[in-house]
Amino acid sequence: MINTIVFDMDGVLFDTEKLFMECSYQAAEQMQLSEIETALKSSIGLNHRDTQELFLKLYGQDFPYEEFQKNLRLLMAERIESEGLPVKKGVYELLAYLKKENYNIALASSSTEKSVLSHLVRAEIKSYFQVIVCGDMVVHSKPNPEIYQMACDKLKVAPNKAFAIEDSPNGIKSAHSAGMKVIMVPDLIQPSHEILQLLSQKFDSLLDVKDFLQNN
Repeated sequence: MINTIVFDMDGVLFDTEKLFMECSYQAAEQMQLSEIETALKSSIGLNHRDTQELFLKLYGQDFPYEEFQKNLRLLMAERIESEGLPVKKGVYELLAYLKKENYNIALASSSTEKSVLSHLVRAEIKSYFQVIVCGDMVVHSKPNPEIYQMACDKLKVAPNKAFAIEDSPNGIKSAHSAGMKVIMVPDLIQPSHEILQLLSQKFDSLLDVKDFLQNN
């Protein structure tokens, strides 16, 4: 029986991928930058360093990445402050069930530790996680398996005895390469045929994940 779950954060626990895209387009418009959609979609699941490398590769070394990121962070902070942090359906129910059933619970997010802890505290769910691994704690970001391997190592659990819950291709490849069983709950990106082959399960929401775990 599998009794370990490792969550991605953005797009799985919080509806922040959509917010990220909206604020990114707004920041780009403010800076009169055009055609950044390709980089935005390709960067889902990457950490800060690898996202910067991607932008500079696609748009040239003169791309004002740090200024863009600064404006983006300000816009996202303003939206979250005014509208609240958008928590995905089923988060509280699934976490409460996992805790009641004594699951090992971890988080493996490409976001920075500062951002991750801020979101978890704001949503009042930080205490559920025994292990938290963030993008600035690893050398290689998703789709490299390092972040999921580290989460499993810290939990002292073999990767093939754990589920990863992911929404993005980069995250799914990362967890699968680490040897984990992957559950996808799609957010902005629907799975390609290639990605479907890497999944153990695919559900519409975390409530469906809870039902699956209860009945298996």
